Amino acid sequence: MSDTGRYAGVELGGTKSVAVLAQGDRIVDRHVVVTGEPRVTLSALRSILDEWTGQTPLAGLGIASFGPIRLDRAAPDFGRMLPTPKPGWGGAAILDPLARDLGCPVAIDTDVNAAALAEYRWGAGAGCDSLCYITIGTGLGGGLLIAGRPVHGALHPEIGHLRLRRVPGDSFAGACPFHGDCVEGLVSGPALAKRFGADPANVPDDHPIWRDVASDIAELCATILLTVSAQRILFGGSVALSRPFLLPWVRDHVVERIAGYLPFVDDMSGRDVIKPATLGTEAGPLGAIALAQAARS
Repeated sequence: MSDTGRYAGVELGGTKSVAVLAQGDRIVDRHVVVTGEPRVTLSALRSILDEWTGQTPLAGLGIASFGPIRLDRAAPDFGRMLPTPKPGWGGAAILDPLARDLGCPVAIDTDVNAAALAEYRWGAGAGCDSLCYITIGTGLGGGLLIAGRPVHGALHPEIGHLRLRRVPGDSFAGACPFHGDCVEGLVSGPALAKRFGADPANVPDDHPIWRDVASDIAELCATILLTVSAQRILFGGSVALSRPFLLPWVRDHVVERIAGYLPFVDDMSGRDVIKPATLGTEAGPLGAIALAQAARS
């Protein structure tokens, strides 16, 4: 039977945050809040939630937040932001200001884990048991589902900070303030601006550095396939989706590097294993609703 409950979701982003109200799987209302300093931003979002709750009690709330964020329920800082490049947000309480006394089940996860859950429920991950959702934009984030459930552990997946095999002769030092040439430091939007010495949006498709970028992304994909055996890797974000030639190049590199070792990765299957996500900017809000629904179960 379809779920017809009334759910709220919050996608807390680095530049803007979105509060959505859903009837079952259908979003019926939304508000956008500029992500400023924590107290003001979270207060504005809570006011929206209180207004919706005052109309009709909510069946659940899902919070999909940028990170890193503490997700271990046994930890004293559960639901708090960990050290982050976002000024003023390190140590900020996220869960409590949004959920305290709201009167409904609540779930919190990373924005990319939530987006992976949305793609699994309603998008390009349908029919998969395991998948990885990667977004490349201002940063590089990765959400991972195994058996249809978001992966947590000591923290949560931080695949953007893997340091992987580089293209021979590529001397770019990387742009990550923590790790230099981790994959985020090589292919995120700010990294590409430094790498090209120009706004990546203005760089022509035939610039040779795009080949190195595809190789770096392929290294990440091959690592994911070999370590967690994801059935599908889905890409979102401006970098991956604004250059349609990138993912075909990535697939070619992945097939070459896997070298026949994984029977589910070849020239034909690669198109189904590595592909664009389909929910676009709705992945985050819908992911928050999926968390809210899971919180009730």
